[in-house]
Amino acid sequence: MRLQEMSWPAVASASKDVPVVVPIAAVEQHGHHLPVFTDSMLLGEVVRRADEALRDRVIWAPLLWLGNSHHHLDFAGTLSAAPRVYLDLLGDLVDNLVGHGFRRVVLLNGHGGNIVPAQQAVFEARQRYRKQDDLLLLAATYWLLGGKPRQVDPTIEQDRMGHACEWETSMILHLAPGLVGDLSRVEPVPLDAAFEPASRGWITQERSVAGHIGDPRHATAEKGQTLFRIFSQDVVTFLERVIDWDGRSWDG
Repeated sequence: MRLQEMSWPAVASASKDVPVVVPIAAVEQHGHHLPVFTDSMLLGEVVRRADEALRDRVIWAPLLWLGNSHHHLDFAGTLSAAPRVYLDLLGDLVDNLVGHGFRRVVLLNGHGGNIVPAQQAVFEARQRYRKQDDLLLLAATYWLLGGKPRQVDPTIEQDRMGHACEWETSMILHLAPGLVGDLSRVEPVPLDAAFEPASRGWITQERSVAGHIGDPRHATAEKGQTLFRIFSQDVVTFLERVIDWDGRSWDG
């Protein structure tokens, strides 16, 4: 079910144990070879595939294209909400849905910069509703739900998500190949972040002059199809756990 296609009485009469999933993504630079709408396009396709599998067992909110992308603002085309503004925006969305009576709310993320705000938003919301013991508030990122692409296809070089990298470029090659620029002119940028395992504050321009992180030259449309299949199935499996939650226990 898609929230935007429902009337308000239909929303009001829906079971409040049906999970409401809010897809959150971004509009931001993706190097010289991918469109600025990449994250939103990829998450939109993951959602489309998951919706086909789950049908009427989940309510999908419209995809939120505005993300926390301030680290990309040195590159033209990036549109971003400041971190604290974005945190408040996500918190308000959770409050809206809880206020309408829904008890299972999932922020399904498709952009790295949204990970920390989404986690903080559901944490803070749980404190606001601490006396309500039947709430399940979750933040999840689609490529971090357990899939191991390299184990499925050994030709995939990358072992984690980068930015405008082999994974994202492969998925856009599968989804909209005409939007992918010349990969022969792209130079690889290491995925490793400095000072790991600490988390360093950074801006993209410090790591990559061109804007990408990873090696997009290994991308193929076939790999993109594999990645979509893995990630969308991960989302389905995760949401089935949310659907099956008994409404009280710590671990569903």
